[in-house]
Amino acid sequence: MDSSFLEPIKEYFKNLNLPFSTNISNVEMTVSSINITTDLCAMGDPIVMNMSVRLDTDFSDDLRNSSSEQYKKYKADLEKAFNDSYKCLPGFVSATVTGFRPGSVFVNYEVKAGAASFDQIASANKMVPQFLPAVYQLNPATFTTEITNQTNFTMSPVDIFEGDTVKLICEINSTSDNVTWYHFDQIISASFRYSVERKITRTISRTISILKIINITKEDYGSYSCTFTKSDLSHRLIYKATKPVKVFPLHITPNLNDTDVTCNSPEMQTNSPLLSCCIDRHLPSLTGDWKVNGAINITGVSSLSANCTEYKLNINESLCPPAKSGTVTTYTCELETGHGARHSQDIRVTYLRTAHVTISSSTNSSVSEGYAFNLTCESDVSNYDSISWKIQSGNSTRRVDCDTCIKNSRFPAMSVLTVKTATQDWSGTFICTFSQKHLESSANVTIEVISLPLKQNILINPIAASILCKVQQALECCINASTMEDYKVTFVVPGNAVQVGKKKTGNLFCYMYNYTETECNTQKEITAYCKFINRIGQEVNSERIRLNLIPDKEVSCSDSIGIGREEDTLVKRCQELNNPDYFTRGNKTYKCSNKSWKVERNDCLSVPISNLLTNAESLVNSPDAKATLPNYLAELKEKTEKEQNTINSSPANLGAIITILGMISSIPADAEKLTIQNFLSTVDFIVADSTAKAWEDLNKDKIIKSSLLLHSVENFSLRLQPVNNTIPLVFANTLQLQGIVVTENSMDYKKNFSSTENLTVNVLIGEAEIRTLTQNSTVVSVMYSKLGQILPQNESDYVNGLLITTTVSSNRSEKFNINMTFAKKNLSLKMPQCVFWNFTLNVHGGGWDTRGCRPTEVDEHVICSCNHLTSFSILMSPDKSSQVIFEDYITYIGLAISILSLVVCIIIESLVWKYVTNNTTSYMRHVCILNIAISLLIADIWFIVTASINDQNQQISRGICFVATFFIHLFYLCVFFWMLSLGLILFYRLVFILHNTSKTTQKAVAFCLGYGCPFVIAAITIAVTLPRNNYTRKDVCWLNWKDSKALLAFVIPALIIVAMNLFITAIVIIKILRPTIGDRSNRQERNSLFQIGKSVAILTPLLGLTWGFGLATVIKNSHRAFHILFALLNALQGLFILVFGTLWDKKIQEALLKRNSMSKWSSQQTKSTSLILVTPMLAMSYPFSRTFNNLCGKTGKYRVSSSEPSSSSSENTSKSYSLLN
Repeated sequence: MDSSFLEPIKEYFKNLNLPFSTNISNVEMTVSSINITTDLCAMGDPIVMNMSVRLDTDFSDDLRNSSSEQYKKYKADLEKAFNDSYKCLPGFVSATVTGFRPGSVFVNYEVKAGAASFDQIASANKMVPQFLPAVYQLNPATFTTEITNQTNFTMSPVDIFEGDTVKLICEINSTSDNVTWYHFDQIISASFRYSVERKITRTISRTISILKIINITKEDYGSYSCTFTKSDLSHRLIYKATKPVKVFPLHITPNLNDTDVTCNSPEMQTNSPLLSCCIDRHLPSLTGDWKVNGAINITGVSSLSANCTEYKLNINESLCPPAKSGTVTTYTCELETGHGARHSQDIRVTYLRTAHVTISSSTNSSVSEGYAFNLTCESDVSNYDSISWKIQSGNSTRRVDCDTCIKNSRFPAMSVLTVKTATQDWSGTFICTFSQKHLESSANVTIEVISLPLKQNILINPIAASILCKVQQALECCINASTMEDYKVTFVVPGNAVQVGKKKTGNLFCYMYNYTETECNTQKEITAYCKFINRIGQEVNSERIRLNLIPDKEVSCSDSIGIGREEDTLVKRCQELNNPDYFTRGNKTYKCSNKSWKVERNDCLSVPISNLLTNAESLVNSPDAKATLPNYLAELKEKTEKEQNTINSSPANLGAIITILGMISSIPADAEKLTIQNFLSTVDFIVADSTAKAWEDLNKDKIIKSSLLLHSVENFSLRLQPVNNTIPLVFANTLQLQGIVVTENSMDYKKNFSSTENLTVNVLIGEAEIRTLTQNSTVVSVMYSKLGQILPQNESDYVNGLLITTTVSSNRSEKFNINMTFAKKNLSLKMPQCVFWNFTLNVHGGGWDTRGCRPTEVDEHVICSCNHLTSFSILMSPDKSSQVIFEDYITYIGLAISILSLVVCIIIESLVWKYVTNNTTSYMRHVCILNIAISLLIADIWFIVTASINDQNQQISRGICFVATFFIHLFYLCVFFWMLSLGLILFYRLVFILHNTSKTTQKAVAFCLGYGCPFVIAAITIAVTLPRNNYTRKDVCWLNWKDSKALLAFVIPALIIVAMNLFITAIVIIKILRPTIGDRSNRQERNSLFQIGKSVAILTPLLGLTWGFGLATVIKNSHRAFHILFALLNALQGLFILVFGTLWDKKIQEALLKRNSMSKWSSQQTKSTSLILVTPMLAMSYPFSRTFNNLCGKTGKYRVSSSEPSSSSSENTSKSYSLLN
């Protein structure tokens, strides 16, 4: 029981002075103090003091066992001593031993008594040794007392929240100099968050300790203890109290987290939203505040209740303009406990505005089938989430699911629906809806589609035919009889337009007109067509009917089919086999042969495939094409399988299926396994071995249908849309499809494919490339084991592996690296090429291309590393290495000789230049020879560069290949044009003997001709062909022949120059052989013929015989001899220039001898000014042509009669001679 209330009384009596007198010795006595004790034995419940003392004896394990004799003896003796010692304490009840613990022997006991002071307990402790036998060796200085229920422990505040500043207060009715605070078992030291304050009131013996915790956190929860300690030499008294502290988060619960408010809603303006924030308990000191943050500053009125703060919004439409619809304003409520804890909560309010939507049409309320129209839907709210289009027709409403026909923009907020070909499916009420969160704003317009046959659905008969003058020819236009519209139909023929009626023929309504041609003067082609006009005045024209007017006497074939001359063709529409009155799509071509019509080409479609084609045309123009596609693909697969035999024998039916696949591949498809299976199975049916003959015929067309099929599969895989974020694995006999959806966790793309023939191909795209793709994009690969063999190939190269297509749906970088490992099909084939199908080659017909791919051959596999995506395979050819090596040896050895010869030629010309250019004609001759050598040298060097590229891998340096081809083309042309310049100079000096032109003029003309013309030709060639990717060949760095005929830009100028130089050569020979006065002897004639032969033998190689053989190598299946001769002569051209252009020149020989001091320079003056020795363009001299010169001494001289002075004649003669020597 707490006796603190007695302390004032005790203190009063202690300070009381009681003076009184006594008769003893007349001494006055004063009572200075009175000791007052209080007897609490009868006052309330006793307290329990936990005490301990040490016995300085050895500890025995028996003291752990309460049933042992030693334990019982110790317990009895000690309890007797304790009871005798502590009975003097106020309110004493008992003293009980509770146990022993080692460390000598510590005795734990508890004393139940009233509240006792420190001194009272210390006095009682001193009495214990007197009642305890000495054998126990009790140490009187080791008494410890712990009192746990005499401390007043309080907290402020009672409810503690994170962030509060908390005070823990411990108070005892005693003085204590030492106070310690504990959190769990850890001593709390003073810091910036913890502070301890102690207050001692000695007058009333009270000690208060306050622990202050600033900004309390969850980590501060738990048990807190305060310990007051008072001690002397023999006794230590401890007051201890413990209290648990709970720290709660200041959890605010809003009535709304995120909410939408429609600003211009009347209901929202009259009943505006109430925002509130509450905590889970009542706090008298709770305060609240609201803050508004956002582009739309709509405020409100706040209020505070027991545990909530509320905010009533004042909605004002003027503060919420359409441009800001969808803007989020954040309302922040902040609550504070009054003790430092505070917390805030955001409530996000999205302010929306009902949009004003308008819709307009490019046409009136009616439009005809086959016509285009567009609808424009606009909104004043630009921050929309989505736009949807629906068509309501009767009781049904369909969603317009057409990615290609809807274009949306945000600024301005607009959606344009474009219908390129209207059909009945587009008839109805169009509803355009702008959605922003839950708010939808719509507008609608009604469009009626009026029936009008589509151009491709109007059957004409005949399509092409011959007619006679003044003989009627029946012309027919038919449409499907299911139409309900009554059209106005007019036949338009030359000079006339005639309205005709209809009649039903089988499944068609047919309109017929009998045409008669009256102008019979000339043969001519006449065109006619029919025009269909519906009730709103819109029209469509049929295809043209072509009529060829022929004379009656030339008619060879005449029957029910028609009339015509021999070899004439007639094209008519197709009839069903079992029902002639019913027609199907396609046409049949007849040819007049031996006075009867024979079917030349049958392009008629079977009825099922014709219906499939018509349905496909409707499907791609349908507003719900995506939803309808799966059912159509199931029907397509089923009917294609049933019509397999028809397809095998009919290129037209095969082509129709390819056309269908091409059309529907533009429709995005959900990646359902069955949908993909149906598409791939259809492809598998039409590439079966049984269709080989039909494919052979189809690939002869200008547009390669196998290329279209491959493109269709690529488009289909590119537009696949994942289902459940996956692309399924699908097999279809000769085809296989695999793919992935790119996610943030996607690593590399690695797929393995194998065919039924055990051929494999592995596809690998590295993680670095995958990381560049956008989230949720797809990577899809399709393997084909048959289609690669159907695509056109070169005669010498074969597809020797599987064909693989890989597509990526997202935008990607221009270069996208992919590696594929192909297993070889035929191990005997060599020279692997990694190729892709380039759809832009051959005027968009497509062809194999090697650009951007690098092959690596590893045993039975070829690894292709490419920097782009499309359809890949490997091309290989039979081993031709021996003949290639032989021709390579010829080329490289010859080029080495040629380059060395040209370098020597240039050096010699530079050494003897001043000796041999002493007149204009000689100067120009050597200018031409020097430039021929330089041009040929540069061309040969670039030739070596291209050869090295081809030997390594031309795709590595495609840019270098273009540059090399340009310079080879340029400088080979320069060689020819400089040869032309040389020939023209010779021609000029021989024909215009008396005409003189300055050296500067001649040089300017020669340089313009030698370099200007070749540059213009080469530049035009690359400018025209490079943008279309057909400037160079695929396998070598030289002008393309197959695709663009760019090689003609070299061949034509070269052949023209060769022809001109041969003409000049003929003039030279005529001049050489022109006789002097008198007839020649037979020997002279023989010598002249020999001279002609040598002239041709020398001039022709220099003037382009080499490239004559080069042209022969371009011809398909040309003999190998042409290749060897071309390689040999082309490589040795430099040697020809050195020998016939330089070393065979007498003046050069003499100049070289003079420079080397091997002989004296000798020159002979011309004895007669009229004597000119004319020799071929590259003159022959000693020692090679002594015999030739002897012959010319008899037959090669002629005199020039001149009336001018001899000096002039001598100068001209000298100039002419210098050109020839």
